Amino acid sequence: MHDFLLSILLGIVEGLTEFLPVSSTAHLRIAEALLQLDLHDSFWKMYTIVIQLGAILALPVYFRERILKFLLTFPRGERGDRTILTHPLSLTLIAFVITAVPAWALKKQIGQNLENLWVMAWALLLGGIVMWIVDLVFTRPRVTHMEEMSLPQAVWIGAAQILSAVFPGTSRSMSTIAAGQTVGLSRSAALEFSFFLSMPTMVVATLYDLYKTIAPNRNPAAEGNIAPLIMDPHGWIVLAIGFVISFIVALAVVAWFMRWVRTRGFVPFAIYRVILGIVMLICLTRGLL
Repeated sequence: MHDFLLSILLGIVEGLTEFLPVSSTAHLRIAEALLQLDLHDSFWKMYTIVIQLGAILALPVYFRERILKFLLTFPRGERGDRTILTHPLSLTLIAFVITAVPAWALKKQIGQNLENLWVMAWALLLGGIVMWIVDLVFTRPRVTHMEEMSLPQAVWIGAAQILSAVFPGTSRSMSTIAAGQTVGLSRSAALEFSFFLSMPTMVVATLYDLYKTIAPNRNPAAEGNIAPLIMDPHGWIVLAIGFVISFIVALAVVAWFMRWVRTRGFVPFAIYRVILGIVMLICLTRGLL
């Protein structure tokens, strides 16, 4: 497959799955296996990081007005009933820290699980079941807007997000949305907080991966290090295509998903996860993945 076409395809996969509760990591690994592509190759390793940055950019672009409003009303909030600990921006950062510290401590285990398709398959399957049950059971939310969230709710959601870091395939969106629903958030409030929490989480995680990958002071023979990476014009074009495609698709998905959850639930995504997890387990058992 031509590199340009491959870049478009992988950019679409990343953009479609990064913010839906279906796990972009699992889908990229499935695409790697089906296309017989070695994403550990130095260039393609860099490529997967770049297209994730493209997807991340979609969030601040889509939520630019909300972010500006939060900044202008910090710390009292729009209604004047928030504090420095309960303002939405503070809650986002607190939840991020709660996720980041254990994730950093468990980075070796996380790295091992990222290579394990069995872990991803079971995480997809079990996560889908959990999401299905939560969406059917927790139907009477007490909090309908992100601005009404409490500190304990943010702490709980941050703790739940650790699962998505340790067990790839769980999905960052799935873990934060389901956690939010269990503590009284509406679907739309849980989804919006999930998106806001994704911004610092994904930026830090992706930049850290980029640093680990290209830092020149690391041992060049170390696993995962690609420095020095020599890029030609063809490579830059492939990266640019993937970045732009991922950004455009992710922006469209975020806009669509926010509209979807206001009238519909997450059950279709849960069913998709269960089916995909079962298919992956069957394929792994038969040696097809």
